[in-house]
Amino acid sequence: MNDRADPAAHGGSSTDWRAWHDAYDDETSELSRRLRIVRGQIDRWLTRSAGRVRVVSACAGQGRDLIGVLAGRPDAGRVQATLIEYDPRNVAVARAAAERAGLSNLTVRQADAGRLASYVGAVPADLVLMVGVLGNITDADVRRTVLSLPQLCAEGGTVIWTRTREAPDLTPAVRGWFRDSGFAQEAFHAPEGALFSVGVHRLAGRPRSLDESGTIFSFVR
Repeated sequence: MNDRADPAAHGGSSTDWRAWHDAYDDETSELSRRLRIVRGQIDRWLTRSAGRVRVVSACAGQGRDLIGVLAGRPDAGRVQATLIEYDPRNVAVARAAAERAGLSNLTVRQADAGRLASYVGAVPADLVLMVGVLGNITDADVRRTVLSLPQLCAEGGTVIWTRTREAPDLTPAVRGWFRDSGFAQEAFHAPEGALFSVGVHRLAGRPRSLDESGTIFSFVR
């Protein structure tokens, strides 16, 4: 598995993103391994946070990361979450999963996460999930997306992101772009024997107003 086949959908993509999720059912797959790390970081962040918080997930797929965590937490009611997903089949799966888990404060929005207008009303967020995004877009769009993240974050907001380390490994540049955007690194997981990585960065600089007319990425997979 590499991060270039990630759980998201976008107009123009030829990938069957509904079928792509089947790899999650194999607990030995790298995708499942990555999911466990991402869930662990979400759970850790929620445990450290206090009071009501807002979460937004870009290219959320079926929401297995965030919904999977919230379904097991007694304080899930304090989380106002918006999942942004383009594929209508994955939207339906995520909505059904949220309903089964009783997550009435979680909204699944069918929209293009590459367009900043899709985030209106969902940001600024205390936690932004960019899981399965940065490996499906051009390097220029990766940079543009990272530099735009202060528009999605509340003050002190955290971003959890993933990216393949397949050669040429872009993750050193990605981490530098986070630094240039005013973020401080809190964690970077690059498991031995795997190509995926999971990063956690906190906004130490100032948030920026949302440019509703902006486009930050387009899928190329």
